[in-house]
Amino acid sequence: MNRKFIIALLLISCITLARAQGLFETAAKTDASTSDQPFIFNGYVRGSVFGGTENFDYSSIFGEFSLQSHLKKDHLFLHSDIRFRSGTFFNEQLTSLEIKETYAGLKTEIIDVFLGEQIISWGRTDGFNPTNNITPNNYFFLSANPDDQKLPNFMLRTNFRLTPVINWEIIGIPIFRPSNYRYNLLKMGENVSFAEASAPEINFKNGSLATRLNFEYSRLGFSLSWFNGYDPFYGFDIKNIDFSTGVPVITNVANYYRKNTIGFDFSLPVGTWILRGETAANLPEDNANKIYIPNSDLAYVVALEHDFKGFQTIFQYIGKYTLDFKDLVQPVLTDPTNPMSQMEYAQGTIRYESALFNRKIFHQQEAYNHALSLIIVKSFNYETFNLELAGYYDLTSEEYMIRPTLNWNLSGSLKATLGYALMDGPDQSIFNYSSPVMSGGFIELKASF
Repeated sequence: MNRKFIIALLLISCITLARAQGLFETAAKTDASTSDQPFIFNGYVRGSVFGGTENFDYSSIFGEFSLQSHLKKDHLFLHSDIRFRSGTFFNEQLTSLEIKETYAGLKTEIIDVFLGEQIISWGRTDGFNPTNNITPNNYFFLSANPDDQKLPNFMLRTNFRLTPVINWEIIGIPIFRPSNYRYNLLKMGENVSFAEASAPEINFKNGSLATRLNFEYSRLGFSLSWFNGYDPFYGFDIKNIDFSTGVPVITNVANYYRKNTIGFDFSLPVGTWILRGETAANLPEDNANKIYIPNSDLAYVVALEHDFKGFQTIFQYIGKYTLDFKDLVQPVLTDPTNPMSQMEYAQGTIRYESALFNRKIFHQQEAYNHALSLIIVKSFNYETFNLELAGYYDLTSEEYMIRPTLNWNLSGSLKATLGYALMDGPDQSIFNYSSPVMSGGFIELKASF
């Protein structure tokens, strides 16, 4: 990214803020941001267990204490969510202090400016958001709440309210934070391991920039977005192949890549139905002959939401079209008696299998990839019980996921959650490797204050 462009962007934000001082994106993720109360202090205590997987009796078992504060006074706004956690995660005892979010800023009638650790989720569909390239995830943090996997970025976020129905959001992320995959927890072969990745250098050119123009009319909402930076969703490369033992020992390493993404999303009520959609053109930089960088593609989601006699239902189609798709060429052993040919064949096969697995990660196994998801939510006994059922099936890879969850509101501030996550797929698929670690039951007891 051009350094002068970033500096100019920051100067424009500061100048605009200075001109708007006399006037004051809400932090839309919290009710406090739209509340009339100047100061809100709350939090929760919870105990959580996720276990019964094939590889772990207890994948995660922990206690957590969260303190959340929100202040809105005159032109000042601040928000924090700090969590203290202690427990066992994949048989490792850990005690940690996690800053989920902490940021401060100014709010005016024309502009909001926030600086700090923030979680931003773009898009209007549920769970599958091709326009959201900002938020990394810790996919191996297992609990009753999937939102726990979202990770913050340190960012400067500026939101201009151009009209009552149009706002322009600009986000600058100076330091790249990737999602967290723990491939070493997956049994991908006795002679396969993953080395620690090297993050991009901390400098101006490795920052990320995102912007979105959002329109919210009474009967239609839509936005246009653009992202330039490192993708938090990444592949891996082959770091080393060691033949000294007579059997190839493979060391892989996560590797990161930059891309441009142009996105569009919308939400449109149609009678008693709601139609939502997202599409994003992903244009990676410098992907020639690099197995950890995907081809350019077009990702899209179409969703229908409707209430069937109290059963809130969301059905989604998730698709991807890979541009310039070419089948991988599987190596052939030309001379079985020649040691050099044998080694070349082994190296070629390892590279072929690694490239194929990366294509599975990026859903680029075929030129067109298709999947379906279904979410059903139903409340019972005056919302004392809330039943959720989420399902996903990949038509291309034949992988599937089912996650039923029961929430029981024991009192106004005490809630119990019980559920099960089941995922699997054909041999050597992503879900097949992940199932022994991530298919299991969960239970949580949470007291809020």
